[in-house]
Amino acid sequence: MVLKVIMLVVFFAIMLGVGFYSRKHTKDVNGFVLGGRSVGPWLTAFAYGTSYFSAVIFIGYAGQFGWKYGIASTWIGIGNALLGSLVAWVVLGRRTRLLTQELDTRTMPEFFEKRYSSKSLKLFSSIIIFIFLIPYTASLYNGLSRLFGMAFNVDYKICVIVMAALTGIYVIVGGYMATAINDFIQGLIMLVGIVAVIYAVLNNYGGLTGALDSLARINDPAVSDTPGVFASFLGPDVFNLFCVVVLTSLGTWGLPQMVQKFYAIKDERSIKTGTVVSTLFATIVAGGCYFLGGFGRLTGTDVATEGFDAIIPHLLEKLPAALMGLVVILVLSASMSTLSSLVLTSSSTLTIDFIKPVIAPKMDEKKQILIMRIMLVMFVAVSAVIAIVQYSSRITFIAQLMGVSWGAIAGAFLAPFLYGLYWKKTTVAACWTCFVWGTGIMTLNFISNTWGLFKFPAMMQSPINCGAVAMVGGLIIVPIVSLFTKKPDQKKVEEAFSCYEETVTVAHRKALD
Repeated sequence: MVLKVIMLVVFFAIMLGVGFYSRKHTKDVNGFVLGGRSVGPWLTAFAYGTSYFSAVIFIGYAGQFGWKYGIASTWIGIGNALLGSLVAWVVLGRRTRLLTQELDTRTMPEFFEKRYSSKSLKLFSSIIIFIFLIPYTASLYNGLSRLFGMAFNVDYKICVIVMAALTGIYVIVGGYMATAINDFIQGLIMLVGIVAVIYAVLNNYGGLTGALDSLARINDPAVSDTPGVFASFLGPDVFNLFCVVVLTSLGTWGLPQMVQKFYAIKDERSIKTGTVVSTLFATIVAGGCYFLGGFGRLTGTDVATEGFDAIIPHLLEKLPAALMGLVVILVLSASMSTLSSLVLTSSSTLTIDFIKPVIAPKMDEKKQILIMRIMLVMFVAVSAVIAIVQYSSRITFIAQLMGVSWGAIAGAFLAPFLYGLYWKKTTVAACWTCFVWGTGIMTLNFISNTWGLFKFPAMMQSPINCGAVAMVGGLIIVPIVSLFTKKPDQKKVEEAFSCYEETVTVAHRKALD
């Protein structure tokens, strides 16, 4: 116990120290929100990866989908690495950095306003972020409850309050730079922790070969009659597995807390290094989490009474004290890094895109930073309260909370943002249609599942599947609507896109003649 407490105290001290060290970067709005667009490749890559993966992945998704699909759930982590990280950096990284600097935008709603010459798009998108990021933010705390109870015998409410307070302090004091540096430290902990945990857990079940053999002997007639299906290459349900891959991988392309990492990129080298590092990080962390979750059925957890969120803690309960302390810090790191990114995104969006233009248009930069800090406190407090209430009432599983949030935000924003970077003919009407489509279908899904007023088609009753449909549907809707609605002002579009064509001079070591 003493060792575990010491590890926690050192971890918290480092996080707070980084926050106060980063105060020098928060003198203006650009510095507070984007670190002055001077964040290097490793910090950017780790900030992207740690914002991507949280306790929602480690406890919620890994447990639930490992139980449902067995070892095939590893494909979710591979999809996260390839589609959610590698392809996202290649497709979005450079263009996002160039166009957002050309348009002088710091948030996603600001991008929609200046790219499509529509203030109403900015206001509505900021409201979407405010509403739908809250359930995701609240879900981050839930993965800690069982682990802290198991390792420290501490009440869940205390865990939530301590985590919220510490995260809030270093983000409020140090802004984006504090978040990026702490994300790097937390990311290293996650890398070491997941490798050590997988080795230790599999060792308890006879090593990799023994664990796979035991898993192959498990049958669940309610899922599949195929022998050994949970140890198979594709698992018992390929279609639903594919939907999870789409939601958790393609979704990052439309989430403001993820995309805004590209706004802060320093230079070309940062893009190249960041692409490689973030992909490797996702492969190890996400691939490792889902691979570990694939052995969840070996614990014999009664999911009907304990829930899916109990699976991973049961896998970990026999670990030595020192390793258990590392696991707690691993999950804390994953949760705090994502929480800091979410509350910074929410507070900056609400201040820059709603409060300043609607309530106080003449507000100077110092006041904007003050308001953002106040909003940070509010978002952290609200998310903590919701997390405690949700835990007490057992409203839903972690994965469902995250599915609704990801599906609504990414379903609304992914297509307008992606086409806005590449296609000059994207229209304002198409963006509005996609906003309504993404938020509308996920809201209806939530109402259907919560109150049963009506029923969705069986395939779309799951928030996971519905979220995947929302994203893919947006990619189809935007070009179709754009073909039949009022065209954008081509002169303004050409001016914006001119940043892609500007000539730059580089040394021969960078490029041949």
